[in-house]
Amino acid sequence: MAYAIDRYRCAESPRLGAMSLHPVAESVPRARRWFRKFVTPYQLSCSVDDCVLLLSELVTNAVVHGTSDTPWLVRVEWFRVEASLRVEVHNPGLPESVRLRCPEADDAHGRGLLLVDSVADSWHAGPSRFGGTVVSFEMSGAWPPS
Repeated sequence: MAYAIDRYRCAESPRLGAMSLHPVAESVPRARRWFRKFVTPYQLSCSVDDCVLLLSELVTNAVVHGTSDTPWLVRVEWFRVEASLRVEVHNPGLPESVRLRCPEADDAHGRGLLLVDSVADSWHAGPSRFGGTVVSFEMSGAWPPS
């Protein structure tokens, strides 16, 4: 795992930090732990627990659904966008495969994006600038407006 903290964030570069994770199950708790450590000093107004939960869902989906013929990493980046926190998770999967599902009560999977949809103020899925897919969520009111 590699990570970066962007200490000199500005309007031209709103990224606060980033992580690169191996596409294995052990990366999910690692992402939760490191993300919490990196965002706690910002004293967010939104729930850090909610952000960690949503990050966990998106990293899990990236690990499960990302595919490539060559070695790859899950990329996580988080940004301050005005008063909002945006978290992006990138993987080499197909953007068109990302969709909300309507699982049956006894289905073991398929609820991750439903959870993201219900907790986040907004979310988005589409082509990643790294190739593959990006799924992101935004928590508005994470900071007081400047």
